[in-house]
Amino acid sequence: MTAHYHAAAPEKPADARSVPEAMKRGLMLRCPACGEGRLFNAYLKVAPACAACGEELHHQRADDAPPYVVISIVAHIVVAGLMAVELAYKPEIWVHLIIWIPLTIGLSLALLPPVKGALVGLQWALRMHGFGGATDEDHLAGAKPNGPARP
Repeated sequence: MTAHYHAAAPEKPADARSVPEAMKRGLMLRCPACGEGRLFNAYLKVAPACAACGEELHHQRADDAPPYVVISIVAHIVVAGLMAVELAYKPEIWVHLIIWIPLTIGLSLALLPPVKGALVGLQWALRMHGFGGATDEDHLAGAKPNGPARP
């Protein structure tokens, strides 16, 4: 005779953060915590703290992830468009240049802030603190994060 055990679903902590909601708020360039304050002080500079709710954001870093994601998105759009135009119309090379170079630059510049915002929202929701190795308790206590252990 075998016993059947049913594990209870783990309870969601009271301070759980919604990943989709935080990413959506970041995508809209808003604070991932409240959705009201601005996420950036400048084009890609994360604000030190949310003006609306006071959530500290200075430690959120996305590094190379936003450009990588943007390059992947823009490349799919531009290559698909270029191939479709080439197969349908076979234009001169200068036509391709005046269409695709400005489109590539424009899309890249337009997509960087929302993509970085979404990634900062993801980091915030997962309590990553910009890959600094600190916990929420460290940030609340004002402690410096410990670096990686050295052999």
